Amino acid sequence: MSSISEVFDRASRESRMAFMPFITAGDPDLAMTAKILLTLRDAKVDLIELGFPYSDPIADGPVIQASYTRALNNGITVDGIFAMMETLKTPGLPPVLAMVSFAIIFRHGTAEFVARAAKAGFSGLIVPDLPADEAGDLAALSKLHGLDLVQLIAPTTTAKRTVEILNASTGFLYCISVAGTTGVRQELPRELIDQLKSLRTQSSLPLAVGFGISSPDQLASLAGVADGVIVGSAIVRCIAEADSAVQAATAVRLFAEQMQCAVSHSRPSII
Repeated sequence: MSSISEVFDRASRESRMAFMPFITAGDPDLAMTAKILLTLRDAKVDLIELGFPYSDPIADGPVIQASYTRALNNGITVDGIFAMMETLKTPGLPPVLAMVSFAIIFRHGTAEFVARAAKAGFSGLIVPDLPADEAGDLAALSKLHGLDLVQLIAPTTTAKRTVEILNASTGFLYCISVAGTTGVRQELPRELIDQLKSLRTQSSLPLAVGFGISSPDQLASLAGVADGVIVGSAIVRCIAEADSAVQAATAVRLFAEQMQCAVSHSRPSII
């Protein structure tokens, strides 16, 4: 069982959802990223998603796009991200997944990138621009190095495509809550609940919901149908609006603890 699978298994035994915050590597610099990663560890989050900045992201909203731009303007590199992660292996982070464009992986050489990601301490990869039916080589390399390769599924995904995605994904299934890009939303669509119920009948993979989740109140509707929640834009905004590293870390920790408390007290609803 992978470290990611172990997290969801533990959360299930505790009758709660897992909480996975997203942050951008190098926003505004790698020293801050390292500080925030340790802050999230101390807040006892279950997993962490670390975004590799890319100039042309396909699914990220304005808040995360702006964080990518800041990091790229400050000279962030893949080498720098890996080096930073290696310094944090001893402090014992929760499982960290790299959200990374396949264009970045391909440019560095797929085999080399996967090997370096594993060596740096990543537990999994999320590659939003790589279709499931083209992910065979990356999946094989990820398995070889002990990494999960998580697939994304959208509300608009066809039945045929759903089967392909379910067969290709390991660790968990990243369920996009709404059609469109990432970003804070006031409420989650009813269609999402129906989709999660359907996916539950088709796969034993944990179901983690992302895109648009920003508050504990939104978790209530997911209790009993989702196994985890992913929050990005709300946390990235905490970092962007802070006046100092200390203020950013404090804001992130308070938000993460609030969300972690919410999932820890979530209980299955009648579905």
